[in-house]
Amino acid sequence: MLSVDENTFEEAVLNSTIPVILDFWAPWCFSCKPVMAMLEKLQPEYEGRVKVCKVNVDLAPALAEKFRIKSLPTLLSFREGGAEGFQQGFKDEAMIRAIFEDLILP
Repeated sequence: MLSVDENTFEEAVLNSTIPVILDFWAPWCFSCKPVMAMLEKLQPEYEGRVKVCKVNVDLAPALAEKFRIKSLPTLLSFREGGAEGFQQGFKDEAMIRAIFEDLILP
């Protein structure tokens, strides 16, 4: 999973040629760990079709503020440089898989 901050966001997310799932997390966030583990587990299955990036809100507070992140974990999905989906809180594997599937639909 690619780590993104204010300096790399535009290139990694907005300029991506494939859809992106952006995981806002923090090391102190208990619920973030299982969500990140599920993203890492599913990522190889969608390689080349969906990119997964993560933003540590402690290291990139301007991005968290820009997207009005109020709770963690939060997943944002992007297609062609635009934000499409917003999911807050813990999600199980089926719900995370659905985010990947929605992004690969035309």
